[in-house]
Amino acid sequence: MTTAGNEARVQLDAHTRQIVEWHFNPETGCPFWLEFAAKAGWDPRKEVQCFEDLKKFPPFQDEWLRGGPVRKWAPKGFAGKPMFIFETGGTTGIPKSRLAFEDFRVDYEMFSDTLPERYFPRGANWLMLGPSGPRRLRLAVEHLCQHRGGICFCVDLDPRWVVKLIRQGLMEQMELYKSHVIEQAVTLLGAGHEIRCMFTTPKLLEALAEALEARGSSIRQVGITGIFAGGTEFTPQYTRFATEELLGEGVYLTPTYGNTLMGLACSKPVTAEDGYKIAYYAPQPRAVIEVVKFDNCDQVVGYGETGRVRLTTLTQETFIPGFLERDEGERERPIEKFAWDGISGVRPFRQFASSTTVGVY
Repeated sequence: MTTAGNEARVQLDAHTRQIVEWHFNPETGCPFWLEFAAKAGWDPRKEVQCFEDLKKFPPFQDEWLRGGPVRKWAPKGFAGKPMFIFETGGTTGIPKSRLAFEDFRVDYEMFSDTLPERYFPRGANWLMLGPSGPRRLRLAVEHLCQHRGGICFCVDLDPRWVVKLIRQGLMEQMELYKSHVIEQAVTLLGAGHEIRCMFTTPKLLEALAEALEARGSSIRQVGITGIFAGGTEFTPQYTRFATEELLGEGVYLTPTYGNTLMGLACSKPVTAEDGYKIAYYAPQPRAVIEVVKFDNCDQVVGYGETGRVRLTTLTQETFIPGFLERDEGERERPIEKFAWDGISGVRPFRQFASSTTVGVY
């Protein structure tokens, strides 16, 4: 392991101890984890001294985040603070919920530091062309824009309705709804608001480019220079298509991998020389991504090998050890900018892929 890697591991171990102390201290912890400790028969505050010690916890169950009372996740240390509720897509039953106070702001301010100023100029206005409503992604993108000195314009988009239409085979209605969303975006981009940057998903980016082309324009011609996008549709093939066909010269695209529980994982710069490969790196030590074996979630796969995504969230607001995501991918080596493991080829976990409806993502 490199010197930077060793330093990152020392930082992660120290951060893990701090977060476990916070969440299991009766003065600051949340009801869920305090109740867990009372029944566990062991004291996490004493027995967790490094990140590896988190394996002492049982696998974090998906269902623990579905349904209430949601205040079981509210740390006593944040009593009296205004709270936000962030939900997952809600396409597989009751949505998973995460309470948030400042985490989404911190996550997106960290992401802001990775954006090249040439394409994401300070003070530029943004367009949020993505899910609205309880996923609350709008709040995060809007804060990113405001943090950079801009004003954020948003569209209405309910991805749960899109998924419902797809599952019912109502593709014509789905296309009408997508056109409605894209029409909102085209209207904003043509209204003289000096919008230079945007967030969107791969499918919506393609639909927007096609709509503008039909009007004799393009994403670059309407003033967009920087796009950050997220969604499981990102593949090397799509990224090459987007870069060469949809965007053209002067528009920078940075893929991201994020969700309600993790925050936002940045990608290393995507280049033609690297075959448009997309590798993501979590915002460690606040969140850690591991690529683990399908038949043993405690064992990390070798570099370049395929496994399931195991996520650990380590903030004062949220502690989630060893959550098995509905994604898989390949383990990537650390790079100069990120001294910890990454993941590439992110896609729906094979056991769930046939039952997953991607929708607008």
